[in-house]
Amino acid sequence: MLGQVTPGRYDAYEALLHALAAGQVWMLLWHGRAGMSDAQYGNMEVDGLGYAPCVTSAPELAASGWNRDHELVTGVEIAAALFPDRWGLWLNPHAPGGGVGIPWLDLRRIAGGLGRLPAGPLRITEPVIDLPQFYALLAQNAHRTPAVRSLRRAWVQPALGAPYLALGLDLYDAGQQGVDAARLMIQQSIGAVPDGLPVSTVAMNDEYDPVGMWMRACARPFFDREGYGTPVQPPAPGYGYPRPY
Repeated sequence: MLGQVTPGRYDAYEALLHALAAGQVWMLLWHGRAGMSDAQYGNMEVDGLGYAPCVTSAPELAASGWNRDHELVTGVEIAAALFPDRWGLWLNPHAPGGGVGIPWLDLRRIAGGLGRLPAGPLRITEPVIDLPQFYALLAQNAHRTPAVRSLRRAWVQPALGAPYLALGLDLYDAGQQGVDAARLMIQQSIGAVPDGLPVSTVAMNDEYDPVGMWMRACARPFFDREGYGTPVQPPAPGYGYPRPY
């Protein structure tokens, strides 16, 4: 699968992610030994982003010439360990062409379930469909839901799959009671959405969600209980994904 991943072949890249989620990798240790408290993964930097190098099989380990220790871990385990610190995973950096890098946002998808989060890189913009009745009803119901601080919106085009409308929920209470109240608010409003238009929600307190990142940086709230919320300058493009070719 590594050999099939080329620029623009998002289907092949997605298949690689599924293989990684179901498999294991040989992590290269720069310091210490596997299972010891002083063990440290190797690291490399590509386009200003950090990655931990690994190999994908015992023969690849031999071919790499690595003469320090290594650690065998599942793809899900290493994804969960790396993404919270915004580290990616680089597969077979010794291979011809330099191997393939998996950015931390895709490791987050592996750790959380590939079917639950949209396939990146994501193209995120202001919504392209005007839905005044839906937004008015949603804002009205949000006003009656004390747990909701503000609401934002974005139009998301995944690398694979249908585009959808994303709603950013900023809650005073991120506990179960607040989440349940916000879910009821959405249920009371969703009937005003045209048939066939996918709608998803994003928790604005999720610091790892790329749609939430974009909304915090670029989207002014269309409902704001406190009456403020000027967007700041957008961050560098990509949010950890490789730059478009």
